[in-house]
Amino acid sequence: MLTTPGLPQYGATVTIGLIALLSLKEVLSASEKWNKYLNNSFNLAIVPLLFSFVAIVFFKLLQII
Repeated sequence: MLTTPGLPQYGATVTIGLIALLSLKEVLSASEKWNKYLNNSFNLAIVPLLFSFVAIVFFKLLQII
C-alpha cells in the first residue's frame, strides 16, 4: 500500500473547517456587527482552506483516473 504525504490526509479537517467558516460567515453577515474588517478576516482564513480543498479534490480525482 502506498500513501502520499501531504494534503489528502487532512482532507476531512480542511473540509470541516471550510464548511464551519463559510457557515459562520453567512450567519454573521446578517448581524449588525458585520463590517468590512470582519469580512476581510474571514476571507483571510477561508481562501487558503478553499485552495487546499480544491487541491485535495484534484488529487482524489487523479487517484481515480
